[in-house]
Amino acid sequence: MAAGNGLILYHILGLASFAALLYFSICGVDIRHALPSIGGGASSRVASLPFVERRGARFFLDGRPFYLNGWNSYWLMDQAVEPDTRHRVSRMFSAAAAMGLTVCRTWAFNDGAYNALQLSPGKFDERVFKALDRVVAEATQHGVRLILSLANNLDAYGGKRQYVRWAWEEGVGLTASNDSFFFDPAIRDYFKVYIKTLLTRKNHLTGLQYKDDPTIFAWELMNEPRCTSDPSGDTLQRWMEEMAAYVKSIDKKHQLTVGTEGFYGPTSPPDKLSVNPGDWYPNNYGLDFIRNSKIADIDFASVHVYPDTWLRHANLDEKLKFVKGWITSHVEDGDKELDKPVLVSEFGLSHLVEGFQDSHRDAIYKAVYDIVHGSATRGGAGAGAFVWQLSAEFMEEYHDGFAIVPSERPSMQRLITRQSCRLAALRYGEAEANRVVKTMCA
Repeated sequence: MAAGNGLILYHILGLASFAALLYFSICGVDIRHALPSIGGGASSRVASLPFVERRGARFFLDGRPFYLNGWNSYWLMDQAVEPDTRHRVSRMFSAAAAMGLTVCRTWAFNDGAYNALQLSPGKFDERVFKALDRVVAEATQHGVRLILSLANNLDAYGGKRQYVRWAWEEGVGLTASNDSFFFDPAIRDYFKVYIKTLLTRKNHLTGLQYKDDPTIFAWELMNEPRCTSDPSGDTLQRWMEEMAAYVKSIDKKHQLTVGTEGFYGPTSPPDKLSVNPGDWYPNNYGLDFIRNSKIADIDFASVHVYPDTWLRHANLDEKLKFVKGWITSHVEDGDKELDKPVLVSEFGLSHLVEGFQDSHRDAIYKAVYDIVHGSATRGGAGAGAFVWQLSAEFMEEYHDGFAIVPSERPSMQRLITRQSCRLAALRYGEAEANRVVKTMCA
């Protein structure tokens, strides 16, 4: 799918990134805090950066409301392991910074798979840990903050299935059910060892422990947790409460979220249950959005939205109606029920679905961005939205139908950049926004 000369593109991206960094240095936007080098003195420079904090339903940074325009690139640690693929990480951050994106969500787990971070319970590969160190340091250099996800409900990169397999192989597992990840004491202990090891990891490039690094915006307990064996939601709720409290016992500086898709559950009122899409009504997979998000140690709520896979036979108008209703409903929860920010941490449209058109993707993404911007304009709980997913050039093996290479999709590149500029204008005011470098926010 990639086109054009790679070397020329590299220089174009470099110039674009420079323009972005110049803008943010002029206007005081968060990503101005780039390190000139990872070497000597990096620890003090990174440590001097402010942490993102939460006040009610909004995030704040340096005393000003902080609205997130971000993206997903789950593969960063994996690609940072080998010297011949590390350039993809740099290129991705450069391309994102050129569009004004300020937060990236990525995996900080790889359990028992190729290039595994955790080889077996409590045993880690230092080579891969150093790759994650590089991702964090690289993010700092580009002025990008990170949401680091701690586990996967799905099988990719090990997932909860790998933890269950480890317990079964060691003869301590209660059952072979994947859902035992949430209730088996031995597996919960495995996961706590991993959490503590990661949060207290000292980055070999910056000298900072992860729990003290402001480049990390937030931790996410799990990507899309589900516990289908207990539709009451009690099993998953207990696990969320226990793990959230454990994370906060080690690290009170960073934000924390669960990582849910946003399905309403048994304690939700009927009007909320009816918002659930298609097959997800009334089956909630053990999730209960409002109840889950009210956990005291959870700082913000997350939702995902995939209209083409959740509503398989819907036309564009039906998908747009659902997306608007889904996100608006959850932002309303953040305003009225939770008093916490709500982040659309994944949204996407797959080109593999029959009838796909780029214009449909543009329309869906614009709808998501408009709702977030509208909420931010009112000072509401809509904190931001993260496209799933962005990719660097020549990474077709990681494309999943949703992947977008910004340089290859000019209309999407403009749409993403426009959202960055709108949110920056809300944070700093129109007068400052008018000083934006023209190549960024013309």
